[in-house]
Amino acid sequence: MRRLGVRLDGLTRLEAGERAAPPGQHGARRRKQPSEYGLRLVEKQKLRYYYGLTETQMRNYVRRAGRQTGPTGANLLKLLERRLDNVVFRLGLAPTIPAARQLVSHGHILVNARRVSAPAYDVSVGDVVTVRDKSREHPSVAEGVTNGPTLAVPGYLERAADNHGGKMTGDPQRQDVPIDFRESLIVEFYAR
Repeated sequence: MRRLGVRLDGLTRLEAGERAAPPGQHGARRRKQPSEYGLRLVEKQKLRYYYGLTETQMRNYVRRAGRQTGPTGANLLKLLERRLDNVVFRLGLAPTIPAARQLVSHGHILVNARRVSAPAYDVSVGDVVTVRDKSREHPSVAEGVTNGPTLAVPGYLERAADNHGGKMTGDPQRQDVPIDFRESLIVEFYAR
């Protein structure tokens, strides 16, 4: 977070700290202005780190977004926000996206009453995401249920009455994404 200069709430529960300088022995020194490439790289890295994607996964998402109709940047955000690990985090079932990814990969999450263990599963509109009955006493799930989501539940999700799941009611929009970045720079980075 210090390196990118932005708060990434889904990445960790830790605060960025009081130090505004980038990490490293000489981080406090004044740095030169980043190049055009450097600006685009930082924007891409913000998104990659927030969602926990590898470079190959990110490149594939950009390709998929480019093949869909409409603006590539908006399509990319929709694809990333519909990932199952992100939906589990945004519903408040896990404190961070990495914790949500672990819940999904360990088989604690059901989509439409079917066990899904792929964090990259694409949740569709109308899908119901819940925690398995056996997993409801899991410490991180219990913490998420009692404390609620760390971020506000976005408009495209509806949390269940028992707080052990929710439903996707619509498509994600740009204002639903909690981090500040410019998707046009990300698309330009991969268009080179």
